[in-house]
Amino acid sequence: MQMIIFIFKLIVLVTFLVDRSVGGITSILDDPLKAIEDELDGLTFIDQRLAIVYPLIKNFKNTITSDPLNITGSWVGSDICSYKGFYCDNPPNNLTATTLASIDFNGFQLTAPSLDGFLDQLPDLALFHANSNFFSGTISSNIAKLPYLYEFDISNNLFTGPFPNSILAMNSLSFLDMRFNLFAGSIPPQLFTKDLDILFINNNNFIQKLAEILGNSHILYLTLANNKFFGSIPHSIAKYLSGTSEVLLLNNMLSGCLPYELGLLKDTVVFDAGNNLLTGPIPYSMGCLKKAEVINFAGNMLYGVVPEVVCAMGNLANLSLSDNYFIQAGPICRGLIKKGVLDVTKNCIPGLPGQRSMVECVAFFAKPRYCSYMHAYHYLPCWLPGFSDSLTELAPAPF
Repeated sequence: MQMIIFIFKLIVLVTFLVDRSVGGITSILDDPLKAIEDELDGLTFIDQRLAIVYPLIKNFKNTITSDPLNITGSWVGSDICSYKGFYCDNPPNNLTATTLASIDFNGFQLTAPSLDGFLDQLPDLALFHANSNFFSGTISSNIAKLPYLYEFDISNNLFTGPFPNSILAMNSLSFLDMRFNLFAGSIPPQLFTKDLDILFINNNNFIQKLAEILGNSHILYLTLANNKFFGSIPHSIAKYLSGTSEVLLLNNMLSGCLPYELGLLKDTVVFDAGNNLLTGPIPYSMGCLKKAEVINFAGNMLYGVVPEVVCAMGNLANLSLSDNYFIQAGPICRGLIKKGVLDVTKNCIPGLPGQRSMVECVAFFAKPRYCSYMHAYHYLPCWLPGFSDSLTELAPAPF
């Protein structure tokens, strides 16, 4: 199907060029450029920087094969700053000049076979947002030459190929959104050492061991969901993501037991590792996540007691533990069930509705279950009134 679409796009582009030609192969190739040159002769720009990008925009416009909202209908004349999706400002190196500073194509539904020769040639661009279009191809290595680009959003498109390593050389980048594309392969670990605030790479085809990519980072919002990351959640996660507010790992292939160090993610508000292959009990240390509002471990193979200390977290608005194998929930947790905060359906908890059948539960526990460092699961790395006396002892990470 992709090959058919590609051939169709190619036919449309060639037909467009032939219609404008005056004869011969040479005219097919030269006519669009000559037309742009003729236009430039009759146009006046408020700044030479805009005159430089004008041919780039026109060339890109000629590659667009579908524009259902007639966005490009406004891309006419010398007033580039009034084009839909284009925004002008003063460049950092000349506050009296006017240049094309940002592009916002979000939701335009434009179709083009590539951004090469356009995006990577805009010298003063600081922001590029192109969510929900039909752009395809790969990302040019020349994008690393854009010195001011700090927000790069190409989410919900049709880009393919491996992770574009040129992004690693973008020193100003703080926002990277590559969600909902067709990127595949592995992610260079250097990505996590960049000074990124936001990293969204969910809904691609990345496949890699999670422990191989996490590194010391400043990321506030991290979304790795809906890929094929595998392996256990590393004990070093608290070191690498100590300041991260949202961690989304759902719908991957993560396995192994939950590390005690999850309770050291002191700034985490949302932690979602639903629909993986995780097993073992929930560490009591997670009761120390004082900022946590949403925790999701639904759709795994966790078991044991739902820790009361976790249910007692003051800011908790949603605790999803459905579709696991927990066997007990105490009074505090049952209070959250009544409030609709805690979901423990499809577990093995006697006396609660919507649980697994006895056959399912017996079959699960018939196989030996074991996690390393089991003695660590009842340790608390913080002081919590009413709980410290009932637990083994207060302690830092016991390793």
